[in-house]
Amino acid sequence: MSSLAAVVFDFDGVILDSESAEFESHRLIYERHGVALTPDDWCDQIGVWAEEDEQRWCTRLNELCGSAMEYNAFKAEQHRLFRERLAPEPMRGIRELLDALALAEVPTAVASTSPARWVVSSVERLGLSDRFRTIVSGTDVQRRKPAPDVYLEAARRLGADPRLSVAIEDSGPGIASATAAGMKTVAIPHWLTERHDLRSATLRLAHAGELTIEMLERLACQP
Repeated sequence: MSSLAAVVFDFDGVILDSESAEFESHRLIYERHGVALTPDDWCDQIGVWAEEDEQRWCTRLNELCGSAMEYNAFKAEQHRLFRERLAPEPMRGIRELLDALALAEVPTAVASTSPARWVVSSVERLGLSDRFRTIVSGTDVQRRKPAPDVYLEAARRLGADPRLSVAIEDSGPGIASATAAGMKTVAIPHWLTERHDLRSATLRLAHAGELTIEMLERLACQP
């Protein structure tokens, strides 16, 4: 019997590269108005989610360029640009890792701070619904990352001991969340989160294809 109780995946930036499309869709709108939006401007809010974030970027644009772009127009254009740039496939190594975990009968889940309407529909679009026993989103918990709630809820639904489970994350708030839940953590930084402090992760890798079941089992056994 495997010593690995469960593997729990963050979604944005780990399973799907939605982070690039999200940044680029905002950056292009800023560029059209003669304003720069840099990765440094953007990266601190990755891994957390708030309803007012979209309004914040529109407000910031209007303050910087002196115009008054109406919020609904900003949101509609950003969503259009986002859809055009969204990756059609999971990130490198994800399908293969999920296949290996399924073959080894290791329970898997998604624990995301994003809303359920986005995460659930995106997992379905990628054809990965049958690979996860449960999906926990920011909609399902009282506190979002960096609080441990999504990871604790995922472990509860799986009936898994968090101390024998591994979380796969790309951001500082995500690593903090999973660590607070008692899980071992694998950091696979996205190019937009390389600036995050990921030193508390149990292991850091370049992509999911570098992970094996044996590595995950060894991580789960670490004190």
